[in-house]
Amino acid sequence: MFVKYVVLVPDGCADEPLRELGHRTPLEAAAMPALARLAARAEVGRAAVIPEGLPPGSDVGNMAILGYDPNVFHTGRAPIEAAAMGVELAPDEVAFRCNLVTVDDATDPPTMVDFAAGHPTSEQSHPIVTALDEALGAGRDGVRFHAGVEYRHLCVVPADFGDAECVPPHDLTGRGAVMPSGPAAPKLAALMDASKEIVRAAAREVGSDATQIWLWGQGVRPSMPAFADRYGVTGRLSSAVDLVRGLGVLTGLEVVDVPGATAGFDNDYVAQRDACLRSLADRDFFLLHVEATDEAGHQGNVAEKVAALERWDTDVIAPLADALDGEPWRLLVMPDHATPCVLKTHTSDPVPYLLFDAAVDGPGGEYTERSVAGGGAVVAHTLMERLLA
Repeated sequence: MFVKYVVLVPDGCADEPLRELGHRTPLEAAAMPALARLAARAEVGRAAVIPEGLPPGSDVGNMAILGYDPNVFHTGRAPIEAAAMGVELAPDEVAFRCNLVTVDDATDPPTMVDFAAGHPTSEQSHPIVTALDEALGAGRDGVRFHAGVEYRHLCVVPADFGDAECVPPHDLTGRGAVMPSGPAAPKLAALMDASKEIVRAAAREVGSDATQIWLWGQGVRPSMPAFADRYGVTGRLSSAVDLVRGLGVLTGLEVVDVPGATAGFDNDYVAQRDACLRSLADRDFFLLHVEATDEAGHQGNVAEKVAALERWDTDVIAPLADALDGEPWRLLVMPDHATPCVLKTHTSDPVPYLLFDAAVDGPGGEYTERSVAGGGAVVAHTLMERLLA
């Protein structure tokens, strides 16, 4: 009987003490008895998921969780999403993440009202991206647009567009919209400005709040060794986020399409859990990623963040532990970064991790930020090797 390995990624769940929760974090306030039982027999500690000098994004964090050193393999966020979308990048091309956003141009400087443009559905956003490609892309001057999911899309441009510093729009919520800087900034600014008339006209037709595009997260296609070659196990993953799905494509982990899996609060945790259990019948490894806790952090929605954590416990962790009881299995629980509700954006702070082995009791502990705050932080990308050792 082979050992079964499970990785759970509650995106951005780490937080800071909140007044609304009696100066507790959402992890401390959430009722998570199943997780507490596992933590009492596990190794619990702090992990540095974001290496110094790299942006605290899900691209960096999830790469580290999968056991790949971001300092070696990270080339940018957008090319990972391109892999998930099946978009091939030529050696002389750069991919940019292309958000549909809502910006208020009446203020000085313009204000980033919503980095997600009111969360349009894919049915609403795809006609907007089609209009953009017809007007500004379709290969003209090497520019093309590719429709993704909801507000998250892709823009592929010539390599000389890549030499710029771009601020992620989720770092600007409620603040002045900081435009790109650097040698390629004029080209990017021109493209973003040209998008306004097109996006607003198309958005009116579909009832969307989008006002323009926002370009960021650029990079060339990374070269990553296959997960099976690197660790000697085969596996699958489930996520509603192109970024995580793209890491699966780039590392040879099969991406499972789970009906009901979304990047919002309505995610079907049960469907993802069942997909995990089915997969473990014939594969060694499964990674289950849910975006809801991160989305709650970006919105500053404390109640939704607590509710999402409690759904993790009731719909995933407890049934998973029951189903695997009596079998050899190991578990890693770790978010890809912190997304504090007060800040509404990611930070580079170390996050709690949990390593559980059904066959070997660990020192035990509590899976909260406060309980692990006194110790040093392990390098996150080394935990995968320990899980699979």
